Amino acid sequence: MKRQIPGLHLDQSGADGRLEGLFLVRVERARYRWHPQKPFVEIRFVVVEPKLFETRSFSGRLYCTERALWRLNWFLRDFGYDAQLLKDDQVDEKALFNLRGVVRTSYTTLNGHSYQNLEAFAPEADWEALDCTSLSHGDGQGGSDGL
Repeated sequence: MKRQIPGLHLDQSGADGRLEGLFLVRVERARYRWHPQKPFVEIRFVVVEPKLFETRSFSGRLYCTERALWRLNWFLRDFGYDAQLLKDDQVDEKALFNLRGVVRTSYTTLNGHSYQNLEAFAPEADWEALDCTSLSHGDGQGGSDGL
């Protein structure tokens, strides 16, 4: 069986292959993954803007532990997830498909492995108001109080 894997031919080694900063994205795929201690929703995003990174993609995890549910809720609200499903404590993987919003990402290395962090979220409508040039490289400050 043949599989199409966009970007396979590109050399993305080193820092040039990393997507780090502020991006307007759409959800390409979402999957719930059960784990005994840390269940999570794995989300694959496709970059819409900035145009320089258009069609590039990256994945991230939003954990479903009691302590981490606030971040999943933040993501769902800012990306325009169905309010009734959210009120009913339901995550429908199909309802996440094509949702759009803003995400700020960074990388962390732990035990020799690099992980993409989903640091912050904002509604798609806020994209134009955000200063993308100054935030795209990150300043290492700000925490998770917004973009």
